[in-house]
Amino acid sequence: MSFRSIVRDVRDGFGSLSRRSFDVKLSGLHSRGKSQGSINDLHDTHPALIVQNSRWANLPPELLFDVIKRLEESESTWPARKHVVACAAVCRSWRSMCKEIVGTPESCGKLTFPVSLKQPGPRDVTIQCFIKRDKSNLTYHLFLCLSPAALLVENGKFLLSAKRTRRTTCTEYVISMDAENISRSSNTYIGKLRSNFLGTKFIIYDTQPPHSGANIPPPPGRSKRFYSKKVSPKVPSGSYDIAHITYELNVLGTRGPRRMHCVMHTIPASSLEPGGIVPGQPDQLLPPRSLEDSFRSMSFSKSLDRSTEFSSSRFSEIMGAATSADVPDSEKSKLPLVLKNKSPRWHEQLQCWCLNFRGRVTIASVKNFQLIAALPAAGTSQSVPQPLPPPEHDKVILQFGKVGKDMFTMDYRYPLSAFQAFAICLSSFDTKLACE
Repeated sequence: MSFRSIVRDVRDGFGSLSRRSFDVKLSGLHSRGKSQGSINDLHDTHPALIVQNSRWANLPPELLFDVIKRLEESESTWPARKHVVACAAVCRSWRSMCKEIVGTPESCGKLTFPVSLKQPGPRDVTIQCFIKRDKSNLTYHLFLCLSPAALLVENGKFLLSAKRTRRTTCTEYVISMDAENISRSSNTYIGKLRSNFLGTKFIIYDTQPPHSGANIPPPPGRSKRFYSKKVSPKVPSGSYDIAHITYELNVLGTRGPRRMHCVMHTIPASSLEPGGIVPGQPDQLLPPRSLEDSFRSMSFSKSLDRSTEFSSSRFSEIMGAATSADVPDSEKSKLPLVLKNKSPRWHEQLQCWCLNFRGRVTIASVKNFQLIAALPAAGTSQSVPQPLPPPEHDKVILQFGKVGKDMFTMDYRYPLSAFQAFAICLSSFDTKLACE
């Protein structure tokens, strides 16, 4: 029996067992218009499918390893990569073997399972994506580019979606892994982005709890000295602020292009150093919150004082602590990564500000940006010359730009994840009353 016939037999057998014994529906394995399905082909919150009577459930580990290894190497791109996801859904042993063989985006440069959306991208190359905006219903959909001409034919692999909701004092973007059901009550909800009234300050919230060493600022109105997650865990369930984004005030554009800074509290600045890592990478997505936790979260959210959430003093304190030069050497490894937009240059002939997007952006827009790592602030001594920035700090970590009326490209790399990059790009869509 050939290798491909084995894979075909496994896939067909799994499908028939699912229909007859488990009545399982894997949404997303079919084509959705011009876009190739959803990365939710296998959601981590679904119960494991244990195929008791299947002849494939008890394969010898050596043979199973060889089959999945060869499949993982041959089906390297979507939509064919859905076969790797299907193998992980056969039974628990197959799922464990797939998780052992299939690497993270950082190591293999591929997005396979839903948890890949919250893991850092590759170090040496960027993952190329595009965003489609729908102004009629205020939604945004993120797709993975499947080919160099993906933008022309709108051919992509669906990854994430977001829906904008305007409130009295802020704007919220709910982020989901489902293209249609975009709400906080859905089990595909993974986070949100919230802005202040002016659209100059943003906070990214994640449903995944940060790692124990993350430099998370205390909630507004609380002292760092008395704030402890163990003593006072009064944080709404599934709402962990992992990043703060600020746009400098620029009324009527008198100060040139937009200037932005992103403080990534769950990514240490040391992650860009040789041998550095992003700690606390999730190996699975958390199951949806229970109904009791949801009501407890809602009641506590209503009692929170939102007036200090976007206060200038709070953001200044966060930014100052992240970029301060007066930090002991023992504490520098704990400083969060700070990203800033790369300064464009003025083109005399075109009479406009320009950045080199290497052909990935074709239309000039105030929303276009490139993010690089910001160096720590210089010390008080001016006699000591400052060292040149290391090569890692010159690399573009995230770039975003316009290519059509409602089409935008998004390219990201380590140490950002697809979820973090998408949330940062959503902040550029928001109306900025004091930055235009």
